[in-house]
Amino acid sequence: MQSQIPKELLQLMKTQKYHMIGQHSAVKRCRWLYNTLIHNQPCYKQKFYGIKTHQCIQMTPTAFNCTMRCLFCWRAQSGDRGMKWKETALPACDEPEDIVEGCIKAQMRLLSGYKANVKADKEKYREALTPRHAAISLAGEPTLYPRLGELIKSFHKRGFTTFLVSNGTIPEALSKLSEEPSQLYISTCAPNKKIFYETCRPQIPNAWERLNETLALLPSFKCPTVMRITLVRHLNLKHPEFYGKLVEKAHPTYVEPKAYMHVGFSRLRLTYANTPLHKEIQDFAVSLAEETSYKVLDESRSSRVVLLSRLEKPIKLG
Repeated sequence: MQSQIPKELLQLMKTQKYHMIGQHSAVKRCRWLYNTLIHNQPCYKQKFYGIKTHQCIQMTPTAFNCTMRCLFCWRAQSGDRGMKWKETALPACDEPEDIVEGCIKAQMRLLSGYKANVKADKEKYREALTPRHAAISLAGEPTLYPRLGELIKSFHKRGFTTFLVSNGTIPEALSKLSEEPSQLYISTCAPNKKIFYETCRPQIPNAWERLNETLALLPSFKCPTVMRITLVRHLNLKHPEFYGKLVEKAHPTYVEPKAYMHVGFSRLRLTYANTPLHKEIQDFAVSLAEETSYKVLDESRSSRVVLLSRLEKPIKLG
């Protein structure tokens, strides 16, 4: 494991049920995996896009590294609880195939506890033992991993679909991907530069300009694209007219306004009062639709997220 990473952070992540893969990657059970196996409540991505929640691996190739320090992020950031490390560079580079193999093995370990659980859906459990989707979104900025395209291809070779979530601050990495994901998410969590710096606290120069460069790149992608807008009450839940201009610049396939949830290390930076109600997300989505050529297609109350698109219905990938 990387010597730069504080031992107390590694121990804390293991306590929080992160399964470390190699030197810089990780897998963690999503709460929706539990919900779908035990309560038949799948993630909104299954509802919107057809991805089977119980066959999804939530992973990251950059567990400790990011170009931003977003207030709303659940990940541990340098400085939290007195732990410090260099976040903006990945000092190691594991093989993509090794990461994928490690992710699948870790998923089998975290599923093992459901075998004897009488409340678990037995059919879903059997299907879960053959994962078919990778959400490259757990923590950190994945475009810091220099072999990201190869990682995506390694998943695809095994019959996986992939969702890649990026903060868009490294447009050159996205433009040079050797393999596109099944769907690309760009987190766009501020309507203007001032709020961007207050909310996302970038650690690299010209981050706002670099994000806008990425947004201008989105129409060049063949895969469906998504602008993910995590909304925090009293911070960036405002100015739908300015968000609308960014949407019209990027022409994404979808826009997902979603509520900030008071979980993880974000609780050190924000309070529960910063978590919007679903009604606030609905109202914001309607206002955003009025500012753009997009319309509301669907919503998930349990995840406090609304789906907008110019399509009549979303593309089912699962």
